[in-house]
Amino acid sequence: MDLLILGGTAWLGGNLATTALERGHAVTCLARGQSGAVAAGATLVHADRKRPDAYAAVAGARWDAVIDVSRQPGHVARAALALSAVTDVFVFVSSASVYADHATPGQAEDAALLPALEGDVMESMETYGEAKVACEHYVLGTFGAERSLIARSGLIGGPGDVSDRSGYWPWRFAKPAHDDGSVLVPASGAATQLIDVRDLAAWLVDAGLGGVRGIFNVTGDTVPLPDHLESARRVAEHHGRVVTADQAWLLAQEVQPWMGDRSLPLWLPMPEYAGFGARDSSAARAAGLVTRPLAETLADTLAWERTREPGRGRRAGLSDDDERSLLHSLDTA
Repeated sequence: MDLLILGGTAWLGGNLATTALERGHAVTCLARGQSGAVAAGATLVHADRKRPDAYAAVAGARWDAVIDVSRQPGHVARAALALSAVTDVFVFVSSASVYADHATPGQAEDAALLPALEGDVMESMETYGEAKVACEHYVLGTFGAERSLIARSGLIGGPGDVSDRSGYWPWRFAKPAHDDGSVLVPASGAATQLIDVRDLAAWLVDAGLGGVRGIFNVTGDTVPLPDHLESARRVAEHHGRVVTADQAWLLAQEVQPWMGDRSLPLWLPMPEYAGFGARDSSAARAAGLVTRPLAETLADTLAWERTREPGRGRRAGLSDDDERSLLHSLDTA
């Protein structure tokens, strides 16, 4: 089948292209080409999606499916209009961040959404959820429910995750900052739903080309954060101390949740985020979603982490100095 990927040169897009090629499909990627090369065997169409003629080179062909990963409403609106007559289905990768309530576990796809972003451009990640809502509206408004597949993805992880959210914990357990092997972890009962980028890509390709339509929460298995951390520890073969710190203490020390500088990835404040990693993804599983064991994702991510430049800056987690300082503060408190 003929698949058009809007993007296809960055992390998820690259996995989509590779997966589709492995399944014998013909793949074209429309992108600026600034995030890297396309997968071997795919065709790259150079285009800037800000331009009104961005889709001219692909709007004259027939596509069995189009997959879009954009977060910019203007990009999605123009793509939907330009391609509505030349594809059977528009697959849009949305996010669980579209939901208004992150406190209630077990919510399904009918949960309330944030208001849609007004305007075509998401200026900052502060309005990421609202921007994705606007993108969804453009897809549904142009293609209707019968020709749309919207995947509200949970946290994506695995090899190639430069956000460091899925790689930090196996890496930290493999390389403790403290001489005695101690590792600082949050004392939290939060849930996690990490989905391997390879599993997400496989489902998007197979479902999009296989006739699946609708809106789906697409996540990994629901795993309590302590169990997630223990899995990372086993993968890294860590045998040092595991030092827990409660939420109030971490926040008082200006440790950030989720990601960013001086953070502990995957940890989120409770109770307001009790449902963020505990959404109902049973509909996607009934529609063919298969996810690998968390330990496999973490092991493969650690193997990828070990190929990266030593001493590089990280986008999430604690620096070695911060880790040692915080451990010292706990030990002397």
